Amino acid sequence: MTQSRKQEPMHTMRHDGMRATYRSRPHDIHNLYVSLKQWRIFHAVIDCGGFAEAAKSLHLSQSTISYTVSKLQEQLGTQLLRIEGRKAILTPEGRALLERSRNVLKEAVELETFAKNLGQGWGDEVRLVVDHNFPVHLLTQALSRFAEIGKGAAHVRLREVPTLQAEDIVRDPNVDLAISERVPLGYLGEPLTEVEYVAVAHPAHPLMQLGREPSSIDLGRHIQIDMGPVNATSKAGNRGPKQVRRWTMNSFDTVVAAACEGLGYAWLPKHRVQKWLDQGQLACLPLVDKVSHKSMLYLIHGRPWFTTPAATRLAEVLRSFAAKDGDRRSEALRGEMGEG
Repeated sequence: MTQSRKQEPMHTMRHDGMRATYRSRPHDIHNLYVSLKQWRIFHAVIDCGGFAEAAKSLHLSQSTISYTVSKLQEQLGTQLLRIEGRKAILTPEGRALLERSRNVLKEAVELETFAKNLGQGWGDEVRLVVDHNFPVHLLTQALSRFAEIGKGAAHVRLREVPTLQAEDIVRDPNVDLAISERVPLGYLGEPLTEVEYVAVAHPAHPLMQLGREPSSIDLGRHIQIDMGPVNATSKAGNRGPKQVRRWTMNSFDTVVAAACEGLGYAWLPKHRVQKWLDQGQLACLPLVDKVSHKSMLYLIHGRPWFTTPAATRLAEVLRSFAAKDGDRRSEALRGEMGEG
């Protein structure tokens, strides 16, 4: 004897002239009796401290507020409030439902905001390639602001790369924005921020014990630690000796660790090594006039022929924070010169 099996509800749909069937999910067939408006009024009663106060806040009559809450309790089959004098007191069930319903309203508001942002072009994914020497505090501040104004509608796919790889990656047609020291041929790059490089070594390194400025011959006798295939020194005008003993590493942390161990000296971005300088683990080489050099980082639109609204807005935010940081540093420099 064949047992009958309870069939799940089935629905049909038409697509391109063909009929298709799919199994219903529980929320497809479950009737919803409570509206978001009812939850909002219930929250107002609690947050405002009573029916009269909620009515004033929502610009509704007190009778509407009372009826809505009463209907809500009836539909749920649960008492949410009990009245004591003129105060509405939450029941244990009401408190539990209050917290969960707050999440429902929050999700509803975020959904509507997301939909509006999609209509304004915020739904795009922005692919950003950043030179690893770009100041991290500027990057995180800009991304935080971008997320705030976009309400999370646009996503950022971030990739940090060694200096000389940025040019190759920006040629990728999928890259929206890039921050690089070099602007590829055929692209426009706008100056974004300057990075200051300093020559550093461990305080006990022989170059620090000379009692004078190290010469090219002195530098040539010691290992210069680089990161990536080409070092920052050569890009900045061949400040080192023609023939040097270079050890190349692909990690900034490894370069710093090697310098702190006294293995050699390195030209590194000052903002990235400042904490080791402050802690006395590294020191700047006494190079007098050549104590530091600067390199410009440029903001480049990877797809200038197809710039999305989200990419344009992120570029604006990056410019804004870089400009503020530049003004702050100029002010600090003027203050130092004034003190001097």
